[in-house]
Order: sequence, then structure tokens, then C-alpha cells
Amino acid sequence: MTNQTVVNRDPDILGGTLVFAGTRVPVQNLVDYLAAGDDLDEFLDNFPSVSREQAVTFLEESKKALLAQLGDANPA
Repeated sequence: MTNQTVVNRDPDILGGTLVFAGTRVPVQNLVDYLAAGDDLDEFLDNFPSVSREQAVTFLEESKKALLAQLGDANPA
């Protein structure tokens, strides 16, 4: 599973906001939960239409992209 299969952007869904595929849950919600100190389980409890696999894949792929952008092509 890659970010391309776990997230979706469609102008007909929340005006093109990046959402988890098959849902209307913006990925920004996950980022906001984690930034506020909430854990992944709390996010998943509040947004049951998002699977754990989707959330974890999004986080892993985002980490890889950020590290690559910062010059670390081989993130641990």
C-alpha cells in the first residue's frame, strides 16, 4: 500500500481536500491529532472509516518523503 492508494484528492469531495481514500476524513485531521499529543488509537476510534493500515502507511510514506526532501535518502 502506498500514499497513492491510501489518500485521495477529488474536487467533489470536501473541495479537493486531501482525504483518506474511501472516506471524507481529511489527512490533516490525523496530523492535528498527533500534533496535539493524541495517539493513533484515539484518532482511529474517532474516525472508524479510516483503517489502521491507511493511517500507518500515510505516516510512513510522509516520513520517507520528508527525509528525502531533507537529504536523507535512506531513512531508518
